[in-house]
Amino acid sequence: MTTHAAVTLAFDGSGIDGSLFTHVTDFARDTPSLNGPLALWTNAGLGVFAVLMVIGWWRARRRGAPAMTLALAVPVAVAVTFAVAEVFKKLIAEVRPCYSLPHDYFVEACPVRSDYAFPSGHSTTAFATVAALWLLDRRLASVAALFALFEGFTRVYVGAHYPHDVIASAVLSLPVAYAVSRLFALAFGPLVARLSTGALAPLLTARTPAHAR
Repeated sequence: MTTHAAVTLAFDGSGIDGSLFTHVTDFARDTPSLNGPLALWTNAGLGVFAVLMVIGWWRARRRGAPAMTLALAVPVAVAVTFAVAEVFKKLIAEVRPCYSLPHDYFVEACPVRSDYAFPSGHSTTAFATVAALWLLDRRLASVAALFALFEGFTRVYVGAHYPHDVIASAVLSLPVAYAVSRLFALAFGPLVARLSTGALAPLLTARTPAHAR
């Protein structure tokens, strides 16, 4: 057995929480009216996190350069966290549930075998947004957290991931995105402050018109 095959076998999700996965997909089988809406949401729902980022940026325009720096850090933190998760995905190479549990019910079509399951990319994006927004606006982060939990559930519901894939995404994403946002703020805070007084000021600040002062 090759080293790669051994790693794949060691992280076969069906031996970790396959029974829980089957319970969720049995629920999907028994709720056919939800299959379509949740299959649509599990992908399109990621747009909610982009909207929350935009809202965070818009609000930060009135809160000064430090807040704007954190707002700009959010998409950067999400992108970096997603890249880190992809490295883990390639290293661990856990096959998708549809290959390990082919007789279970699946809403989503089975992807190619090289599209690995651990951790969940969708959930990584969701939870990374939560962590990055937490530094900027805790109300927005709380909203994002609710949507992230729902996103994680839909990934299992459609049969794309095991529960532990989603949990691992949260465990990985929250500290990584938080740390990246912190580092971004330290590194680029002075630059954002300077740019806020230049040509990019309309994007970085919301100045009060002189006649309204």
